[in-house]
Amino acid sequence: MSFSNGYYKRTLDYPLIREWKRTGCFAVPMIHSTFLIDLRKEASAKLTFYPPHQDYTWSFDGVMVFAFSSRQAGIQMFICNQEHYGFLPMPLKSHQTLQEAENFVHTLIEAMIDRPPVEPSQYVSVPLKHPDKMGFDEIFMINLKRRKDRRDRMLRTLYEQEIAVKVVEAVDGKALNTSQLKALSIDMLPGYRDPYSSRPLTRGEIGCFLSHYYIWKEVVNRELEKTLVIEDDVRFEHQFKRKLMKLMDDIAQAQLDWELMEIGRKRMQVQEPEKAVPNVMNLVEADYSYWTLGYTISFQGAQKLIGAEPFGKMLPVDEFLPVMYNKHPVAKYMEYYESRDLKAFSAEPLLVYPTHYTGQPGYLSDTETSTIWDNETVSTDWDRTHSWKSRQQGKIHSDAQNKDALSSLHTPSSRDEL
Repeated sequence: MSFSNGYYKRTLDYPLIREWKRTGCFAVPMIHSTFLIDLRKEASAKLTFYPPHQDYTWSFDGVMVFAFSSRQAGIQMFICNQEHYGFLPMPLKSHQTLQEAENFVHTLIEAMIDRPPVEPSQYVSVPLKHPDKMGFDEIFMINLKRRKDRRDRMLRTLYEQEIAVKVVEAVDGKALNTSQLKALSIDMLPGYRDPYSSRPLTRGEIGCFLSHYYIWKEVVNRELEKTLVIEDDVRFEHQFKRKLMKLMDDIAQAQLDWELMEIGRKRMQVQEPEKAVPNVMNLVEADYSYWTLGYTISFQGAQKLIGAEPFGKMLPVDEFLPVMYNKHPVAKYMEYYESRDLKAFSAEPLLVYPTHYTGQPGYLSDTETSTIWDNETVSTDWDRTHSWKSRQQGKIHSDAQNKDALSSLHTPSSRDEL
């Protein structure tokens, strides 16, 4: 405990317990937000939020006041994470107004990640929702036909946020055969190897690339000026719709010449901060990154990606994009693409995240757990448990944080507060 402000310092056990990497019942000095109290115990009468205990001398904070009263009463707090008891809304910051509807929607969509939707009581009147495209010409959601569970969850999640999408049936890499690859003149970029497992391209990665490529083709064919693309395994940041629409409005007001903007990625260059965009808060120039969880793309951006003619020198799509904006660390790969001037940016902080990471219950990769691109007898199932590419974003050093892109009111993501 800090005697200067009354707050506790997190120990190394904190993230392990919070993320269910250690389960059980643990004695702790403080618990946030919700409690189960045995009121039959005499000591419970000494527990208080207000007024503070007479010996409490720090600034008023209800959680800390309660923890102090518990300690003074000789009551040991415990946190038990063996069972899942429910969901809590994101804690609001001091500068945020109380937006109960948005908070409740976020709680509902978080609950749907690993569980069935929370249905309203038959006695509750639920107002009709009116989904829209958030100002985009089109919103595409990529989904494998055999992944009905993901499609159903995403459609319900998007509906709850009043977002209208067009479902695009993904190309199933596991169903691709050699003759189909030859008919499309697909060949792997010479010398490509996965940076972690040293394996070549997989058919799952080809299927993923084609899924995005066909969307780029549709963007060009329909002359769509502003498009949002999301995959079917994402979770949304609190107030996702509001934040993305605000960011797009700020970009338009600044008249920024953009062609690609990532809203969900795994940042790979973590030695230096990325360059903040002048006059647009919460936006940086994208450096080397993985994942295509979500991004916006312009008509000109789609034209450039298609014009690169990537089929004969194919990489995984999240390796191809950094090549196209000239930020890939492997110079040999970039030599195969002469034009690398895609104007690419990233939201900061991000607005979508993976629903699951490698090693977590529920994790499954359709791109990395398939077969080698030119030999369907060689599987890549070793990546199911050892894929570093799909692991959670590592901690970025404080000197490499994109602090210049954050507004003065910005604090760390609500997701990290508890």
